[in-house]
Amino acid sequence: MKIAVVGPGAIGTLFAALLAKAKGANEVWLLDKDPQRAKRLCALGLKIEGISDFKAQVSVTADARDIQTANLVIIAVKSYDTEAAVKSIMPLLGEETKVLTIQNGIGNLEIITELVGQQRALGGITAHGATLIKEGCVKHAGRDETIIGRPDGKIFGDVRAIANAFNDAKIETKMSKDIKAVIWSKLIVNVGVNALAALTRLCNGHIAKVDHSKEILRQSVSEAVRVAKRKGIKLLYDDPLQKVESVCAATSANVCSMLQDVLCQKPTEIDFINGAISRHGRSLGIKTPVNDMLFALIKTIESSYDKQINKCL
Repeated sequence: MKIAVVGPGAIGTLFAALLAKAKGANEVWLLDKDPQRAKRLCALGLKIEGISDFKAQVSVTADARDIQTANLVIIAVKSYDTEAAVKSIMPLLGEETKVLTIQNGIGNLEIITELVGQQRALGGITAHGATLIKEGCVKHAGRDETIIGRPDGKIFGDVRAIANAFNDAKIETKMSKDIKAVIWSKLIVNVGVNALAALTRLCNGHIAKVDHSKEILRQSVSEAVRVAKRKGIKLLYDDPLQKVESVCAATSANVCSMLQDVLCQKPTEIDFINGAISRHGRSLGIKTPVNDMLFALIKTIESSYDKQINKCL
């Protein structure tokens, strides 16, 4: 299978490396928007540390035309870059090409579907924990299932082939007939973890251990669950709060993506996570004060990186 991974961040690098390392006939490419970084990654390869420990050589380019038609394109960029990323992959698309999102937040599958059509679009989530240590080097901090599916709920041979390729690469993957419920269920986890981690600068495992942060986690998750239920979304977990806490434990050493963004003074995906709960809550007449506050605090941090005090006075 010819696979192009878009975005050399933590998850994109991890998936590209795992797929390239797998036995079989995978031809794996990594598509980067930065030509100079693409050259460096192509020369040095990808290094995975932590619960996985290996190096992988992957073809890297900043020009989709170098790749030509792919069987699968995996979108692994930040949610605010989804539209630009999908527009950049048009040279990769053939009649049978599938475009899969494994991103955080909600709204990405809708953007992909609008740009490439429902027959090409696939939704997905992954619970792997990954921290980008430096370009091309990722700490694999946690392993859990990946779930993929079509927006229309149908499971054809092409979806099975992708799941098989992932499983062969030690990316434990299942298929779902209700990928919207899957994406919302992952959103609930991100709602409880990401903003809190970015604000407290704690790894995932500590958030659910400290009483004060645990209470904020509980309240933010409860608000998100109320919004999901009002929208008629059947979440995957009977006890979403317990699921969030178990994810924190399973990825205890992981530095979540939003905390990585804040530490690097980059934009975050808060608009697609807690901000999404606030927007949907307002439209449904549901109050979401904890998510509103988390959203406001992260937006304050984002807008004032150059004014923050980062040392003792």
